[in-house]
Amino acid sequence: MPRALTPGETADPYCLRDGEAAALLAGHPWQRFAVLGDSIAEGLGEPSPGYPDEPWADRIAAELAALRPGFAFHNFGYRNTRSEQVRTEQLDEARAFGPDLALVACGGYNLLARSYDADAVEADLRAIVEGLQAGGATVITVSMFDGSNSPAVPEEFRPALRTRLHDLADRTQRMAAQLGTVQVSLIGHPASKEADLYSADGRHGTRRSHAIAAAETIRGLGARLRGEQS
Repeated sequence: MPRALTPGETADPYCLRDGEAAALLAGHPWQRFAVLGDSIAEGLGEPSPGYPDEPWADRIAAELAALRPGFAFHNFGYRNTRSEQVRTEQLDEARAFGPDLALVACGGYNLLARSYDADAVEADLRAIVEGLQAGGATVITVSMFDGSNSPAVPEEFRPALRTRLHDLADRTQRMAAQLGTVQVSLIGHPASKEADLYSADGRHGTRRSHAIAAAETIRGLGARLRGEQS
């Protein structure tokens, strides 16, 4: 059964409309969905009034499962996990699961460190994506919302965080074009500057951000199915 929209989603111009997911994903071929990454992939987030307390990957999986009997989903994502750990600790497990669809969301935890190495993160992302593709998976890559807009981020830290986030987004976008992933670009999303998108910890999103991220991912998958993405 399709998911019922909540009042918050119904009023939110960036969320899915009633029946939109089912129309976009109709006839989709995917049977096994894996998610890899850090806390963003795991789905940490604060509740938002009017929105379900449900992580974005779970929402995506529910919409896919509603159209595909026997659909399987496993989330390997875990908080405080660096991209190199995703590569060495999650990739083999995910490949053993045998996904034909995979979402990769990592690098965000790396960029919080003083020792952040953008080239190394990019190399890890590429290896993860290529490893999943070698197993036959369609891969979704993501550029995160611009968390430097979070009210919880001290003003003096905003410029450096913004630079790192946008650089990672640019690198991910280029890699996506080269490798043919379904790229979900949230960094420049119109809602990215809205305070209620961000949790009080300054590092994660609220459930509104998860609802929007799920909507954009489902729209990206729909575009792939219609041949609008190469």
